[in-house]
Amino acid sequence: MALKDIKAKIKSTERTHKVTRAMEAVSAVKMRKTQTAAFADRPYARGALMILARLSGAGDIARHPLTEVRKVKRTALVVITSDKGLAGALNSSVLKEVERLLAGKEKDAIRVFAVGRKADDYFRRRHFTILESRENKSDDVELASVQNLSAELTNGFLSGEFDEVIAVYSNFKSTFEQVPTARTLLPLSLEELSQLVADIPPEKGKFAESRAITSPPAYSVEPSAEEVLGALIPRLVAISLYHMMLEAKASEHSARMVAMKNASDKSKEVAHDLTRLFNKIRQAAITREVSEIVSGREALAT
Repeated sequence: MALKDIKAKIKSTERTHKVTRAMEAVSAVKMRKTQTAAFADRPYARGALMILARLSGAGDIARHPLTEVRKVKRTALVVITSDKGLAGALNSSVLKEVERLLAGKEKDAIRVFAVGRKADDYFRRRHFTILESRENKSDDVELASVQNLSAELTNGFLSGEFDEVIAVYSNFKSTFEQVPTARTLLPLSLEELSQLVADIPPEKGKFAESRAITSPPAYSVEPSAEEVLGALIPRLVAISLYHMMLEAKASEHSARMVAMKNASDKSKEVAHDLTRLFNKIRQAAITREVSEIVSGREALAT
């Protein structure tokens, strides 16, 4: 390989290194911002769950239509992925979890709500029934958009269009660990919501926290438990979906940050190897030229 070609490759690799380093830094900031947003809303989610836990003691919650467990004939599947790539195995892990979840189920019984281009492409190629497809380009999670999706899911469940709603997303555990997770949104259950809130803080870091939600004795409610549950349960569905999207967004930024860090380290290593090769070839060329000069001088002297 010519020295000129090696030098061009070194410069190209160094430019790549600068880009990946910048993307790594940006993703780190976005990851912490999304994680902070999820943690900031956690007290609200915990308070709503505590109300639900107290009302569950009266038995009224079991009679609410959104908590009704019925025979599953049709399933609504909410799959949350990213629009962009360069995030390692993040999206493929979520889609593998979808494949595991759908094993043995009829394709005609599945109704898909795809959040993110990767999910939309996956289900369109396999000819699933997609009721709605949404982009996931924004770095922030818009609450209004989540509430609209939550209302569609709630109305579909109440009308009998589907008998359960399952969400599949990437749960943020730590910077280097994102776990594909499937949770039942509807019918609503205290156990699923409690686990969701428990999963919001990561396992490590300054946001790490562990605090169980307990169910205290039931008490009377004004104006009535039915009215309180009628307002609370749809909000809890929206809260659950909102936090799932925050988790997915934090996982996306974290996975991209790690992928870009690996790319930065690799490009630095490649540049080092190319520089060493460049010096080796240049030294060989200099040695050869010196040898030719010495040989020529000796030939002239004889």
